[in-house]
Amino acid sequence: MKIVYITGCLGFIGSYVTRACLQKGWYVRGVDKITYAARPELLNEFKKYDTFSFDQTDICDLDRIIDCDYFINTAAESHVDNSIRKSSDFLTSNIYGVYNILELLKDYKKSGSHSPVFLHFSTDEVYGDIDSGDHYETDILKPSNPYSATKAAADQLIFAWARTYNIPYVIVRPTNNYGIGQYVEKLIPKSCKFLSLGRKIPLHNNGTPIRNWLHAKDTAQGVITIIESGVKNEIFNIAGGFEQSNIDTVKKIIKEFFGECNDSLLEKHLDLRFKRDGQDVRYAINDDKLKNLGWKPNCQFDEEIKDIIQHYKNNFIW
Repeated sequence: MKIVYITGCLGFIGSYVTRACLQKGWYVRGVDKITYAARPELLNEFKKYDTFSFDQTDICDLDRIIDCDYFINTAAESHVDNSIRKSSDFLTSNIYGVYNILELLKDYKKSGSHSPVFLHFSTDEVYGDIDSGDHYETDILKPSNPYSATKAAADQLIFAWARTYNIPYVIVRPTNNYGIGQYVEKLIPKSCKFLSLGRKIPLHNNGTPIRNWLHAKDTAQGVITIIESGVKNEIFNIAGGFEQSNIDTVKKIIKEFFGECNDSLLEKHLDLRFKRDGQDVRYAINDDKLKNLGWKPNCQFDEEIKDIIQHYKNNFIW
């Protein structure tokens, strides 16, 4: 049985990881600042497990780590548009927060106990975009926006602390995640909200950017696979191999929302006037390394999107 910390346990990906660990029977100490994107109602679900405890704390303010096998950090500011408008919160959470965790792990190691593995959630965006082919874990980092720059900086801190202080780590770099419970600033829930309100969905760069999509349940199972393998001091991409343009994603949303998608509906419900500064044209990462540990994605986008659209039609998100 494992003992794990999970920061950002009430956030989107963090909640899926928390649920997967609890279902394994592991002890989970959840940590969450409870920002605007958190789902505090999930505490009712997680507290049903005797193996769960919760600490409402900012990762920048954590002052100690108690006995654990893995410290899983999903806590982060993650919305690119927010980072472009104001990057200071991203610098604080995504860089200083990771620095604080590393310092706590360093001090934990000094106490003479075994050292927990720091399993950190990075992003595929640290590689920058790629016109064709895939990025591998060994590729040079070339972030394109303030968000991905802060994530790349955190990765570099981890490498440095691992080498200097011998802190064991695993860095995971997942692609675009989707699923029920994602905050409304992200493309799928935002599209549902705008359609419910009769507003046009704003799409950057005519919807041409291409993204790889992976269900958060599959991402969480990737984490379980890594932990159960016992591998340390490695980087793993988590992708699944399904990609499509943003406009194709929205077309599928419109079709599920209205039962059809035609030129008239697209003209009525899309606003293509926007351009994002530093827009990445395509993200694509190779995840053979993780698949070689026995992991594979189980969720199909075209099937899962049906339940997701129905959820957001029935649950308005402020």
